[in-house]
Order: sequence, then C-alpha cells, then structure tokens
Amino acid sequence: MRKSALLTAAIATEVTATLSLRASQDNSWWLIIVVTGYLGAFVLLTAVLRAGMPVGVAYGIWGASGTAATAVLAAALFGDPFTWPVAAGIGLIAAGVLLVELGSRPRPGAGAAL
Repeated sequence: MRKSALLTAAIATEVTATLSLRASQDNSWWLIIVVTGYLGAFVLLTAVLRAGMPVGVAYGIWGASGTAATAVLAAALFGDPFTWPVAAGIGLIAAGVLLVELGSRPRPGAGAAL
C-alpha cells in the first residue's frame, strides 16, 4: 500500500510539473512549480524504489501514467489535440507497462531468467 501511495504521489507531482511547464509559456512564474514538481517527483520515485518496487515496474507505471494523464489534462486545460492515434498510443503504452509488470514477477519455483 505504501509503495502505491508513493507512486501515485510521484505521478501526480510529475504531471503537475509538466502541465506547469506548458503554462509557463504564458507566465514564467509557473517555472517555480515546474522545478519544485520535478524535484518532488524524483524524490518520491526514489522513495518508491527504496520501498522495494522494481525499477522497471515503477518507472514504467510512472512514465505511462504520467504520459496518459498529461495528454488527457492538456487536452482539457489547454485545448491540445486528443485524437484516436493519441488514445491508441496511450493504450499501447499501458499494454507495454502491463507486460513489463507481468514479466518482472518470477515464476514460482523457477530461477531468475537472464
């Protein structure tokens, strides 16, 4: 539960920083949130790894969720395009993360694969 909460916070912080980066095109004061958000996201991601989540899984979920949330929120907040190819790309990213997650679990009674 702790790992999931930390990862969710890392994703939310990174998405906030990325959306603030977009907002900083109009107002440079948003750059304070950008820098703070990215630093916070990496601190939280480090905490997730220290809590024991494998790096491939944590980074995959963090990156994919951040990409999907940023695309959806940027469309809602800034009018960025959200087309069928964008939606399909998000679906492919999610499928890739699922495969990494499933592949990172050792089979019962089997040694680690190289």
